[in-house]
Amino acid sequence: MLVAGNWKMNLGHADAVGLAAEIVRATADLSDEVGVAICPPAVWLDAVAERVRGSEVRLGAQNLHPADGGAFTGEVSAGMLTDLDVEYVIVGHSERRQMGETSAFVAEKVRAAQAAGLAPILCVGETLDERESGDAEAIVLAQLAASLDGVDSADLVVAYEPVWAIGTGRTATPEQAQAMHAAIRRALGERFEDGEDVEILYGGSVKPDNAAELFDQDDLDGALVGGASLDAESFAAIVAAAEASMC
Repeated sequence: MLVAGNWKMNLGHADAVGLAAEIVRATADLSDEVGVAICPPAVWLDAVAERVRGSEVRLGAQNLHPADGGAFTGEVSAGMLTDLDVEYVIVGHSERRQMGETSAFVAEKVRAAQAAGLAPILCVGETLDERESGDAEAIVLAQLAASLDGVDSADLVVAYEPVWAIGTGRTATPEQAQAMHAAIRRALGERFEDGEDVEILYGGSVKPDNAAELFDQDDLDGALVGGASLDAESFAAIVAAAEASMC
């Protein structure tokens, strides 16, 4: 079980460091059965790394470029992330796909992350029109397959994030989430020898008041949390709900 917080493009230096410290304190008494990760903006990774070092809170990044280095202004390589003790990196988030990132490029990122020893959190999800058309499962599985092109290892995390639920306050019903997670798990099992063991997170307006019901679903292995991860108390409550679901 993993609960990861995606802070997106939020927080100044002092607030980022302060939030990291609050999350470390708020989750210190929880068991180690649930992994906790936070993904601050790249400019604060070094400072946040200092605050979480020695705790159970893991560090994640929000993006990477697949090249080892070179003339890629504004980009960050996998090696730069590992130098900062980053363990996870989000790839293929819908907010980046909407800016033109293709699944082929996302697959390059997955391969680069794995080669560097990072665990990619691969995001897939459908739009509202695709959901209402009845093609959601086929679209998500096609996106998943294309984003794993050339990937030969199941050392990754998958996050199902219906685009229509990200930052909207709308959440997939537990039944909708479970159905898609089960389909993703079957697809991963067909692709990789140990694919059925891949952690599959749900993302899309996850909050303390809906987390428990989501985590009760058989194929939900945690959450990729957006807005609620910017509040230590809310984020810790989601982590606690994940822990309670394992009892």
